[in-house]
Amino acid sequence: MEGGKLIIFSAPSGSGKTTIVRYLLEQPELNLAFSVSATSRPRRGKEKNGEHYYFMTVSEFKKHIKNDDFLEWEEVYRDNFYGTLKTEVERLWAEGKNVIFDIDVVGGLRIKKKYPNETLAVFVKPPSVDELKIRLKKRSTESDDKINMRIAKASVELATAPQFDKVIKNYDLDSALLEAKNLVAEYVGAKTSKTEG
Repeated sequence: MEGGKLIIFSAPSGSGKTTIVRYLLEQPELNLAFSVSATSRPRRGKEKNGEHYYFMTVSEFKKHIKNDDFLEWEEVYRDNFYGTLKTEVERLWAEGKNVIFDIDVVGGLRIKKKYPNETLAVFVKPPSVDELKIRLKKRSTESDDKINMRIAKASVELATAPQFDKVIKNYDLDSALLEAKNLVAEYVGAKTSKTEG
């Protein structure tokens, strides 16, 4: 596999990484395309196959693992698999794009390890674990048990921050967005104004 750059955004659930990635995708000068992950979890709400995720059964996912079709994959919770298909990255690179990932910490570090020279790995840090809990509750998409599982996982994930190339502290969203934009622009060699105005 060879092509453009890989840009990874990882963070505990509720840190704001998805908001940051969506914002970056709207910046044409960065020439980014989103890597759609595969998952064995059921669809939520209005999620569409091929747009939000490539939805698979557990057995389909395991078949792809066996065939070495993934750049990285992980069983996040029991029978709840997530992964990045090699064909997805190759497809986007063939379009001449830089590929951006909104991915969990373990997956992000695996890609960084496989492609150290092509990858910028960014960790998005929330103000605190308490703030994360508030954000996750506000979403109202998951049970308290699921939220507590995510919070427990977040403490472990926060400890991995030093393994990333850059850490963005998302205490103020506008500042975090600007910092992310400048960071990615510099990495991909895009011309951008340093301040929004």
